[in-house]
Amino acid sequence: MKQRENFGSKLGIIMATAGSALGLGNIYRFPCEAGANGGGAFLIVYLIVALLMGTTLMVAEFIIGRRSHSNPIGAFRVLEGKKNGWMSIGWLGVVCAFLVLAFYTTVAGWTLGYLGKSVANHFEGQDLGQIQGQFVSFTNHPWLPIVCQLIFLALTAVVVARGIKDGIEKWSKILMPMLLVIMVVLCVKSLTLNGAADGLRFFFTPDFSKINGKVLISALGQSFFSLSIGMGALITYGSYIGSKDNMLSSSTSVVFADTLVAVLAGVIIFPAAFTFGVQPEAGASLAFTTLPMVFQQMTGGYFFCLIFFLLLVIATLTSTISLLEVIVATTTEELHISRPKAAILGSLTTAVIGVLATLSFREGSPLHLNGQTVFDMLDHITALYLMPIGGLMIVLFVGWRMKKADTLDELTNGGTLRAGIRKVVYYLIRYVAPVAIVVIFISQLVK
Repeated sequence: MKQRENFGSKLGIIMATAGSALGLGNIYRFPCEAGANGGGAFLIVYLIVALLMGTTLMVAEFIIGRRSHSNPIGAFRVLEGKKNGWMSIGWLGVVCAFLVLAFYTTVAGWTLGYLGKSVANHFEGQDLGQIQGQFVSFTNHPWLPIVCQLIFLALTAVVVARGIKDGIEKWSKILMPMLLVIMVVLCVKSLTLNGAADGLRFFFTPDFSKINGKVLISALGQSFFSLSIGMGALITYGSYIGSKDNMLSSSTSVVFADTLVAVLAGVIIFPAAFTFGVQPEAGASLAFTTLPMVFQQMTGGYFFCLIFFLLLVIATLTSTISLLEVIVATTTEELHISRPKAAILGSLTTAVIGVLATLSFREGSPLHLNGQTVFDMLDHITALYLMPIGGLMIVLFVGWRMKKADTLDELTNGGTLRAGIRKVVYYLIRYVAPVAIVVIFISQLVK
């Protein structure tokens, strides 16, 4: 079998995979979902769902990756033979990663642009209306958002081009601790606000009467979205996990880190929301319009606004690295070209679609269909269809197509680890995960 790069340590696996999972979805989407679904009630449900289902789905993708030692497309060829219908799962994952990266770099460019605005102190003395006007002006600028987007994509390509140990693993070990330190600093500041007690009470005190089907579906959807399920990233990273590494332990650690960051984001957002009368379910506008206004009302607002957008840049970069790696791993192994060339090719092709997504935000842009921007269309296609379908096919493959003995062989590292809890994970993959994904898929379509 062809020798491939592996992660150099368990810490590297956790940092890189957690970096893949952590992104803007943790920083503002989780607080938005919690704010709209009962605060503490949502948090309790989410913690349970993330631990059970998040870990289960991550393990399923890791099994495919490590068993095959290949990219998402090659994985099913290795496991099933040269020509088989299961390879469509791999293609689906690569296409999904490509489309997500394309529109995600639009927001990535915004984070970079707004980091620059923070450095230049463009928000000082501005009210909410003026800051909202800045956002409109920025997204309508003829070239600035595109330049920021391309710079961000170039940074991503540089890291991925350097390989697993010297690129992805090395930078994940740098970026992830930075992200956590910045979040802790923002949490400490948030806890000094006048509304901190009310915000924390809302976030951490569950009202069990608010737990219903809607909260459960929202928690399931957030956990799948947050953990990068069904887009090939976890299969790709799984292919770099060594045969002696404990996949279940690593997956649990990643889910813990992902959940920790989401909770820290809540600790940052909710005290500010209760202090300044902000709606935490405001979505993307929370990050780019509402919070800059809030920071201006704080002591030391310039500094905290600056590190907040630095946080967004880091969180976004760790996600774009994993998405581009899916494309690069597939290109290098399927087309047999070097990693640097694959990184350049992947970045350029992504940029074509990504720039269209950025341009579609301009007022009067012809890049609309049925009132939707290119960005919205890519977001809906991937979140509503590609990711849940990909996740469903993956758990069906691991739970029903692969031999039980092979799956348990991966889970137990060839029988060297106790099977106990791993058998439970196997039955979660086989029976519970497919039902959960179908429920989410149907509920999203109805919604």
